[in-house]
Amino acid sequence: MRRALAGIALAVTSMVALSFLIPLALLVREQARDRVTTAAEQRASALSPVLALTTRRADVHQAVAELGSSDQLVVRLPDGGFVGDPHAPKDALDRAVRGRETLAVDTADGWVYLQPVVLRGDRVAVVEAYVPAADLTRGVAASWGVMALLALGLVGGSVLVADRLGARVVRSSRGLKRASLALGSGDLDVRVEPDGPPELQEAGVAFNTMADRVVDLLAVERELVADLSHRLRTPLTALYLEADRMGATPSARRVTEAAGQLESELDSIIAAARTPLAAAQLGGAGTTAKPCDVAEVVAMRLEFWSVLATQQGRPYERSLTPRPAPVAFPEDDLAAVVDALIGNVFRHTPQGTAFAVRVERAERHVILTVDDAGPGVADPEAALTRGVSVGGSTGLGLDIVARAAGTADGELTITRAPLGGARVRVSFGLAGANGGR
Repeated sequence: MRRALAGIALAVTSMVALSFLIPLALLVREQARDRVTTAAEQRASALSPVLALTTRRADVHQAVAELGSSDQLVVRLPDGGFVGDPHAPKDALDRAVRGRETLAVDTADGWVYLQPVVLRGDRVAVVEAYVPAADLTRGVAASWGVMALLALGLVGGSVLVADRLGARVVRSSRGLKRASLALGSGDLDVRVEPDGPPELQEAGVAFNTMADRVVDLLAVERELVADLSHRLRTPLTALYLEADRMGATPSARRVTEAAGQLESELDSIIAAARTPLAAAQLGGAGTTAKPCDVAEVVAMRLEFWSVLATQQGRPYERSLTPRPAPVAFPEDDLAAVVDALIGNVFRHTPQGTAFAVRVERAERHVILTVDDAGPGVADPEAALTRGVSVGGSTGLGLDIVARAAGTADGELTITRAPLGGARVRVSFGLAGANGGR
């Protein structure tokens, strides 16, 4: 922008300067010429009274000497003689004598003015005033130089002013850009100092207002999440009471374990939601998750889901890599991913539908695959859209898995499984600088 503004100022000011300089330069040259030619004409006119009184060579020579140099003032006497050295062409002199007309002639050496003087006896004398070419343009070059310097100063000043104005605009624009990128990266404390033209100042004020509004909305959303999680404790307490009534049975034990896990998850959600935004942001940006082994987490969650699979008559297969499969991802979050994938199988396929879970270790990633023998996913792209459900659920499960994969330098894909249903593959970046070797 600075370069564009400077270029515009240079072009406009140069055109304005040239539009004034060219006529002014021509006018200065004409004025210089008029000044010296007028003086020459005045000197020639001053000799006319002298010639009317006398044409003696000595008297005329004395008058010429008093009026100017004999090189620039010459008299042609009626007898054809000259006082001084003539510069006018012979034909111009003859024309002035015969026609008795005043002439101005440009020659190769300068400018000549011829003024005839009619004397008694019908005699004609001619006064010649000569101006050398150098005198015609004396001072013109200096005047042009001064005007050129003034024009350069005007152009340079306008370009400098435009550059300073552009720098102010660019500085304000870059400040808004940096603040926008920082806000988009999670720095909720970033603000800008409104600067620059009024429009950019208004944009800066609007940015600060927007940032404050974002912080307020996030705080309200986190508070709502905490309140909602807290309200879930009421049905959780009912589950504990129901398990107590069931006595010391395996079913009661499973219900108690599930309720305890749910309570632990609720405590984590409430604690995270109640954490101040700045502290949560600092912790998320400056800390690294403790690595966990994908195969171990999957085995633990499969043990939980196997009980429900047995009750529903669902055959399942498991294939877990014997090699270490560490990923820089929180164990609780990884367990939530596994629960979301297996839970989708139980939620969207009929009882008795088989499924398979496999964990593989690649060169730089750990791949978790969940296959099922259900109807499959007709529109995988829609299934990955947050809040859009293809089976009557909340539509958040696969979106949570996709976000987790993105956080762990991986990805989520949905294809057709060999069992006939859906295949969901989730990859996680392997912990370690060189692919975990």
